[in-house]
Amino acid sequence: MTYQHILFTIEDGVARLSLNDPKTMNGVTEAMGAEMVDALDIAAAEARAVLITGEGKGFCSGANLSAAQDMLADPRRDIGGQLDRVFNPVQLAIKRMEQPVITAIRGPAAGYGVGLAAAGDVVLMSDKAFFFCAFAHVGLVPDGGATWLLAKAVGRVRAMRMMLLGEKIDAKTALDWGLATKVVPDEELDAEAMRLAWQLANGPKSLGLIKRMAWDALDCDYETALNAERRGQRDAGRTEDFLEGVNAFVEKRKPSFKGR
Repeated sequence: MTYQHILFTIEDGVARLSLNDPKTMNGVTEAMGAEMVDALDIAAAEARAVLITGEGKGFCSGANLSAAQDMLADPRRDIGGQLDRVFNPVQLAIKRMEQPVITAIRGPAAGYGVGLAAAGDVVLMSDKAFFFCAFAHVGLVPDGGATWLLAKAVGRVRAMRMMLLGEKIDAKTALDWGLATKVVPDEELDAEAMRLAWQLANGPKSLGLIKRMAWDALDCDYETALNAERRGQRDAGRTEDFLEGVNAFVEKRKPSFKGR
């Protein structure tokens, strides 16, 4: 598939997906969403880590409502249908893939961009980046899984502040609240994102198991989590990477994992 709305490469095990409409701060259209799903499917089959970012000065300004004038003019419009076609498949692809996903945020992560950014397993922010859950300002409700992701990350009261009051949350606050993994100077964002992606891409196969168990733990009880750890440890212990890790420890050298 030739992409018109995103940039996508796979190199040294790292899939880099960048939203590519800088003039709209990477507002997402249905065409862009379809390309994102296709690229994520390829990454799930071929990569060992995934990096999602945006071209230009913004990560993602949300849905590109300017590109949906025909839908807005229809009194029977169902904007929720766009979630089925575009946003939800992207969010589910990120959650379900085995590979760790880094979201690298420069400038605004607004509207749907909040959910897209928060879905990362590692959320890296420029010191000039911010979250802006702007839905209340246009008479809509949060999407992109933001209601769930924000409440899980920062708690109900702070999530309500973001969603009901529509305040911009800067990078330092996002880090303090647990919404960001790390904040770096703006000029270092791209290099640090690739460094982290390369680190994950060269990690053991158990990273995929860790990701799955962590996501599942958000919705299960303690005993279920213990049982999941039991199964995960069995599977991890049968990998080549586990044997390599033990041998490297005994031999006092850095392990060379193959993702097997």
